[in-house]
Amino acid sequence: MQKNLVRVESPAKAKTIERFLGKDYKVMSSYGHICDLKEKEFSINTDTFEPEYEIPEKKAKVVNDLKAEAKKAEMVWLASDEDREGEAISWHLYTVLGLKPENTKRIVFHEITKNAILKAIETPRDIDTNLVYAQQARRVLDRIVGFKLSPVLWRKVKPALSAGRVQSVTVRLIVEREREINKFSSESSYRVTAQFVPADAADGNSIISTELSTRFKTAAEAETFLKSCYGASFTVDDVNTKPLKKSPAPPFTTSTLQQEASRKLGLSVMQTMRIAQGLYESGYITYMRTDSVNLSSLCLNSCKKVITESMGEKYLKTRKYSTNSKGAQEAHEAIRPTYMENSTIEGTQAEKRLYELIWKRTIASQMADAQVEKTTANIAISGHNESFVATGEVTIFDGFLHVYRESTDDETLAETKSLPAMHVGEELVAQDITATERFTQHPPRYTEASLVRKLEELGIGRPSTYAPTISTIQQRGYVERGDKPGTERKYSRMTLVGNNVALFEEKEKVGAEKSKLMPTDIGIVVNDFLLANFPEIMDYNFTATVEKDFDAIADGEKVWTEPIGTFYKGFEPLINKILQPKSEHKVGERILGEEPSTGKPVSVKIGRFGPIVQIGSSSDEEKPRFAQMKPGQTLESITLEEALELFSLPRILGDFEEKSVTIGAGRFGPYIKHNDSYVSLPKGNDPLTITFDEAVELILAKRKAEAERIIKKFDEDSELQILNGRFGPYISYKGSNYKLPKSVVPAELTLEQSLEIVSQQQNRETAPAKGRRKYTRKK
Repeated sequence: MQKNLVRVESPAKAKTIERFLGKDYKVMSSYGHICDLKEKEFSINTDTFEPEYEIPEKKAKVVNDLKAEAKKAEMVWLASDEDREGEAISWHLYTVLGLKPENTKRIVFHEITKNAILKAIETPRDIDTNLVYAQQARRVLDRIVGFKLSPVLWRKVKPALSAGRVQSVTVRLIVEREREINKFSSESSYRVTAQFVPADAADGNSIISTELSTRFKTAAEAETFLKSCYGASFTVDDVNTKPLKKSPAPPFTTSTLQQEASRKLGLSVMQTMRIAQGLYESGYITYMRTDSVNLSSLCLNSCKKVITESMGEKYLKTRKYSTNSKGAQEAHEAIRPTYMENSTIEGTQAEKRLYELIWKRTIASQMADAQVEKTTANIAISGHNESFVATGEVTIFDGFLHVYRESTDDETLAETKSLPAMHVGEELVAQDITATERFTQHPPRYTEASLVRKLEELGIGRPSTYAPTISTIQQRGYVERGDKPGTERKYSRMTLVGNNVALFEEKEKVGAEKSKLMPTDIGIVVNDFLLANFPEIMDYNFTATVEKDFDAIADGEKVWTEPIGTFYKGFEPLINKILQPKSEHKVGERILGEEPSTGKPVSVKIGRFGPIVQIGSSSDEEKPRFAQMKPGQTLESITLEEALELFSLPRILGDFEEKSVTIGAGRFGPYIKHNDSYVSLPKGNDPLTITFDEAVELILAKRKAEAERIIKKFDEDSELQILNGRFGPYISYKGSNYKLPKSVVPAELTLEQSLEIVSQQQNRETAPAKGRRKYTRKK
């Protein structure tokens, strides 16, 4: 009989823990949750809000294996993560496996090390049902919102859409930022810079770079100022030097790790969490979903040893950080290495880089401040109230900067250099005075990192939700991450040359952005519809308040059904009200004008397959005409002229093999038509500019691909073919596909053998399937 069974969520975690425990312990994985709400049913009793869980078919074997092993064990140790999801996993296991209190213990740890595991076994606790209820409240509320809202979107906007409580307000942030950018009107001003040298060092070896304390609104004002500088004297009016200190950032929480990994390593939030999960399960770092900046005394002592031995006592400053955010648990730790003496690890390149980032951030948090000396000098201009300002900075002691420098979302600021020695009253000689036209910049689009920071700032979501939320809104097609190429802009530059001002016209590329989050047309339409009809759900304060409710449930301060009941009472009637009226126009539709030749209305809207332009209306005798919008065109920005241009199709390019080659547009996109055969136009090819030669090349390429696709045909039965597919050869028969056994040679199959394979697979498909097992959590 097995003495002890330890149950964890993942095989990797099980493998690591098994190394630390003796032969009396068997470690098994549940592969995450073993039960959940039904995938295609509401699964919630709206009178009590009790959920009805099921054990998915794919988890049946896992559950059976765990049950069998649990019966053999004297003690079952539930060792899932110490967060709400982990607590729920343990509770479901306890219930589904039919475990008994006297034979079950719950253990938690923040790092997978031998000492931590053994200490957890020495100090077990009960399952925290408050955490379970908090997780269940989130799951139930999100199911109510998603399950009830999605059908509304299907009827009012477009089939197959979905909505979510947190995802929808996240999309709202991105849509509102895009509209801020579109409405933004840039204003120009003139920035004046000058370079001076001391009068006794006019050889140019001690250049002092400065900027005028004010900016000019017009070119005329800037030119007048430059001319007035001819013959003026420049004197050091004031020199102010003061010491400053720079302190290190706290160790990583989930959100700050996601932000910094995005800035420094170029990782998406989902990539960061996946790599961090692997590091945690391999025993390299502490638990990666946390909002605490606390470090254990063991870690503090380890950092102290590493810093003093490798850098010396002067670099050491022990710091104890505390978390300001409500709901953070100081019993948890920040994300840190489990062994601070290991500055590197074995693993993939991505794992090594992320681990090094975590190690540096942790070590730096326990290091001394950087000591800096900042100098500011004012340079007076005779006959002017304005003055030039020079700033310089010298690092006296690098402190934590010896190891780590935190990044920001705006890395455009140049590093401040030191200034040469100056004294009040010193005469300076101007070597160059230039006025450059500069422009105000629109608010930056969100990166994944800056979006995480904004969500945290507004109290939307928690550490475990940031990555899946940002990933989901991209998968649903509401938001896309992409680049903006930027545009060329002219600007003027004026330089004082003698007693004249030389004017130069320059060009620069502006607005280029990389890996920024931008709303799609469907994202904008869905956002506007939800905001107009469900303002409470789209309200940032509502979402943040719900998170506080979940925190109160986790702390045992609220009954979990209370906030759900309050919300549902007003939500269900609103759903029914919105579904009743039928709109004459489609949600998101915009009228652009009329077609000049017919007078029919030209509009843009979301069609079944994406944004489209429509000429005419459904009430006309003649059917409306449709055209798909080109990449880069949006519902909000497309003009009437651009829309009409899309209807210049079909285009006849010429004759090939005595048949015409035509470019057209259909419901699935642009295509080439030749001899009653169609070729889809690949992305990147403009149907309005593609040439005859390019079209013929695509026609021939499709022919070649189709010829290579057919392995064998049978004259006796034209419906059966053996084809090459993406995942290997297969049989195509009467509209269905059948996988070929690895033991057969596709080209040698006879018709009888092929039909036998089809018959065998059809019989397997019609055999009775094992039913899913239902499970309702007991109160």
